[in-house]
Amino acid sequence: MYKRILIATDGSDLSARGLDKGLELAAQLGAAVDIVTVSEPWAVGMYDAMGWSVGYETSPEYKKDREDAAQKILQPAVDVARASGIANVVSHHVLDRYAADGIIETAETCGCDLIVMTSHGRRGVTRVLLGSQTTEVLVRTKLPVLVIR
Repeated sequence: MYKRILIATDGSDLSARGLDKGLELAAQLGAAVDIVTVSEPWAVGMYDAMGWSVGYETSPEYKKDREDAAQKILQPAVDVARASGIANVVSHHVLDRYAADGIIETAETCGCDLIVMTSHGRRGVTRVLLGSQTTEVLVRTKLPVLVIR
């Protein structure tokens, strides 16, 4: 069935549930797993609020800070995957992309045949106002997507 599964995580409790379900499926199928987290671009106004000068986003410190934050999400996820018996697990950090873009691009680059991600299940005006990266992935990818709520 599925041979390579991409699991998206942001480190939240909800995404941990998605990670668990994705790993459970991968273990049952003997599938390889790619775990991805995406660091979205920072808004320019954020730099001023944080006291940073413009240009911080291109500095080595910026990249290191973002990579360190991503590894705090990815390493525990990889540890859980290995403890679940997944032999082939690879982690990916996508920097300065919107979540849907990073998830789709990583799945395609890695040759995944299933994407597992979570959704809060928002409806109506809340969904319109907040947007939905899950909806973006569902609409734009040609791959099957398993949505965990």
